[in-house]
Amino acid sequence: MANVSDYIVQRIQEWGVDLVFGYPGDGINGVVGAIDRSDGVVRFVQVAHEELGSFGACAYAKYHDDPDAVGVCLSTGGPGAAHLMVGLYDAKADHQPVVAIVGQVARRSIGGSYHQELDLLTMFAGVADYVVEVSTPAQVRQSVDRAFRTALADRTVAVVILPSDVQEADAVPTPERSRGAIYTGTSYQRSAPLPSDEQLDAAAEILNTGRKVALLVGAGALGEGDAVLEVADRLGAGVVKALLGKAVVSDDHPNVTGHLGLLGTRASFELMQGCDTLFMIGTSFPYADWLPPDGAVRTVQVDIDAAQIGLHYPADVGLVGDTGRTLAALLPRLQRTDDRSFVDEVATWRRRDDAIHEQRALSDHTPITPQRPFWEANLRLPDDAVISADSGTSANWFARYIHPRGTQKTSVSGNLGSMVPGAAYALAAKFACPDRLSVGFVGDGAMQMLGINALITAKHYYDTWDDPRMVLCVLNNGDLNQVTWEMRAMAGNPRFEGSQALPEFPFADYAELLGLVGVRVEEPDAVGAAWDTVLAADRPAVLEVMCDPNVPTVPGHLTIGEATNYIEALAKGDPDAAQVVLQSARELWESASGTMKAAISERLG
Repeated sequence: MANVSDYIVQRIQEWGVDLVFGYPGDGINGVVGAIDRSDGVVRFVQVAHEELGSFGACAYAKYHDDPDAVGVCLSTGGPGAAHLMVGLYDAKADHQPVVAIVGQVARRSIGGSYHQELDLLTMFAGVADYVVEVSTPAQVRQSVDRAFRTALADRTVAVVILPSDVQEADAVPTPERSRGAIYTGTSYQRSAPLPSDEQLDAAAEILNTGRKVALLVGAGALGEGDAVLEVADRLGAGVVKALLGKAVVSDDHPNVTGHLGLLGTRASFELMQGCDTLFMIGTSFPYADWLPPDGAVRTVQVDIDAAQIGLHYPADVGLVGDTGRTLAALLPRLQRTDDRSFVDEVATWRRRDDAIHEQRALSDHTPITPQRPFWEANLRLPDDAVISADSGTSANWFARYIHPRGTQKTSVSGNLGSMVPGAAYALAAKFACPDRLSVGFVGDGAMQMLGINALITAKHYYDTWDDPRMVLCVLNNGDLNQVTWEMRAMAGNPRFEGSQALPEFPFADYAELLGLVGVRVEEPDAVGAAWDTVLAADRPAVLEVMCDPNVPTVPGHLTIGEATNYIEALAKGDPDAAQVVLQSARELWESASGTMKAAISERLG
């Protein structure tokens, strides 16, 4: 008779799993051995760190063509389990189905402060909507089935904890038929609810009577770009995107202003402040200070999760339903407006922003302006590329300069905003979409923290990918740059060398040391050719761009407080004050309105 571990591998395969990201250890070796015995039915991807595995499982679910693909990660108990936590929180925050299979000490030792024992039930309770510690082989079937069903149905994290002795016990595929027995199955059907006719009529009334309509789209609208643009066309509306909804529609469309918030454009802020009607599609955008003032607009929101309706901004009509079906039912109710004045104004704002962005990206000063590698990449990436970005300044430039098109997929650590998923996402994309180019934009801090480990894993597996290319573009500026600018803008503090300066690390040389391709570029005019080199490589590559740390990540709209904090921070003895003034003061000033310029001048005397 097969043991519990063999049965678990069989059961997860019945749930459609063919790949597990993991790292071995004595607490989970029973399952690892069973994966080996499965003869490749379930593939074990040995990541160089458990955190790569949990971030990878999240990205795998994000990027897979099957919307019901579950990302699975595996670790030993104790320290290995603890290493999974940040990636699991990333999946929970971005509503991705992930199942973690985690080892534990033998049952007889639980509670005895045994070597490497942690209270895993308590530890995972905050991140997992379902967490179970299996105590008997007869419990395995229903525990695994419920974990996958919960992860899929609730778009969340589930954790199955397996004591080491349970893994080696005889399997019980069919528990004894007696009181308390549970018999579960592996069938699953995605829910696609549709709002009532009355709700759709009420939403249409609001949208049809709006004269200045703005659409805000998020991850819940992915795959529905054509319907979104049809709604926008009928209503004469502008479209703005939350970051996780980047690939819903392309920024190249004239009605699309790009992203909203600190990473967004001035046009997007103007669209939000100038509209009289807001239609939120598949997003509960959390930064209400970037949305219209409370009570200033009429709002319709569509989301498949009723709990998200009105969560961060009041909705006059909430449509609880599948985005595609809801938009399809709503469109016949929407009247086409002949008044294009508002959307024409939106297009004017958009063209102004494009000109500013291009001018800044093509600056010829050295070190290279950080916008340049994104600008050049946007011109070259194929229409089916999978594009990731880390948190930090790389996310700012990714948001403003990468314009998805074709079947490109994009993502970031959206709601958690963690460092280090950029390289992990790029790596996982190669397992979810092995025939596509994967590109990750990563800061030097995140690359030192975990990215170099991802390169080790890429070296190990790239010859199994249909397309062996994976490019990590590293922004090397020797600084934890996002935090530096946050210190200046939010607190008015100068850059603190002791916390912000990074040790030097030769990223391109390291890639070459691994047998991969490494290209280091120091001159702006060489960036385009460098992209051509790494995109033509026959293996993973690192493009190391020596970037200027003194280019501010100026938001599309500056508040008076943020602008004066920038300037006051420089006046307090910021070690890079002279360079910031020379390279960047113009950008700060351009982002301020006339009223704000006067207020800043008065406040600073």
